[in-house]
Amino acid sequence: MKLTIGFLVGVFAFTALASESRFHPNHLFIKMKAGQSLVKSPLIQGSEQIFGDLYLVKTSDAVALQNSLKAKKSIAYTEKDFYAGKEKMPKMETLDAVSFKMKTMFDMQFSNFNDPQAGKLWAFAGANGMEVDEAYRGLPGRTANEVIVAVVDTGVDHNHEDLKDIMWENKGEIRGNGKDDDNNGYIDDIHGINVLVRDSQGRATMDTMGSHWHGTHVSGTIAATQNNAIGIAGVASNVKIMAIRTVPDDSDELNSDIVEAYKYAAKNGAKIINCSFGKAPMDGDNVVRDVINEIGKKGVLVIASAGNDSWGPMSWHDNDTDPKIPAALDSASLLTIASTTSSGGLSSFSNIGAKTVDVAAPGSDIYSTIIGNKYAMASGTSMASPNTSGVAAMVVGYFPHVKGEILKKVLIDSVTKVPAFEGKMVSGGRVSLKRALEAAAKIPARRR
Repeated sequence: MKLTIGFLVGVFAFTALASESRFHPNHLFIKMKAGQSLVKSPLIQGSEQIFGDLYLVKTSDAVALQNSLKAKKSIAYTEKDFYAGKEKMPKMETLDAVSFKMKTMFDMQFSNFNDPQAGKLWAFAGANGMEVDEAYRGLPGRTANEVIVAVVDTGVDHNHEDLKDIMWENKGEIRGNGKDDDNNGYIDDIHGINVLVRDSQGRATMDTMGSHWHGTHVSGTIAATQNNAIGIAGVASNVKIMAIRTVPDDSDELNSDIVEAYKYAAKNGAKIINCSFGKAPMDGDNVVRDVINEIGKKGVLVIASAGNDSWGPMSWHDNDTDPKIPAALDSASLLTIASTTSSGGLSSFSNIGAKTVDVAAPGSDIYSTIIGNKYAMASGTSMASPNTSGVAAMVVGYFPHVKGEILKKVLIDSVTKVPAFEGKMVSGGRVSLKRALEAAAKIPARRR
């Protein structure tokens, strides 16, 4: 079946505000001060160095260990390993035939894509979209470099007809031989890893297939195969999707799993990490911020959805005063995305933030892939984020020196300004592929 008659409400986990902060009872993050070795304690049963002076330790009692370390001057901070909080994931809402036809009857015509359902991708348009079709008419006269985009989400249907050809493959692994051929600590990680299911030694496993539609929908928006006469087209033509299954179907992601996902993605070559999830802040959230900063040194940009807690236009949820994580973290290597509608305004559900939300992108009524060779619409900042990730990947592909913090600045500075967005986000505008490529072309590559 090539088309599902349904509408997916993509608010994802942002509406979940845990009534109490749950954490892993046997994990504690410890950040040592510069030059200091990991502190010793009889309560520490094992440790893993994440980066530099940051460790995740195993303990019989996280609370007791944290309390025992409060007076240690060699420690920069300690932090519990928090869960996001359980929440029911979005379900498909079946529409009647008339309602569905109203959603899809105004298909657009795009000159650069022969995919039969590409006309439903209003984000490709110039008016109120990201000027994708127009950008493809004037691409630089060379082939874009391949860019790996890590989708940290619920998993990806890597057998989908529109995704199977754009999945990242770990060339260092021999498929299905049960060995860690490339010595990266993971067995048979062909398309990525699943941090939710671990083997007897505690290692993430390789089954990255999604049991929920969310990660597959995100992936199709970024990079569904273009011009294959099947389904839709992704924003980017040069992407390989790295699937990292990190978010459970009840959206109760764990900080240590998020950290491992980021670290794996950066180590294995991803330059863009799409994060269409979030939670309320807990105990500082220093660890996630520090890891984003660390992978940013390798030219990685994390692109996160702002959240869907608003009831606009009467009441906008402001991330500046009521933050969401990772969206509101202070990092030069993090870009946070609000959502817009096909009429050009902010989506009524989209969070805002003059300091903590950077740009806006199409996020309402986004048509994309879902599991089982199907397609459907979804709405949420979860859908705005991958639209932006696709734009970012195209910029990096054509201009490899424009990455990380520089890429963030290009995407912010090249937006199409929207007067109504002023004061609601840093840029005051909507992402544009055409304008971003034009801006990146003006940035000289550094001489070696």
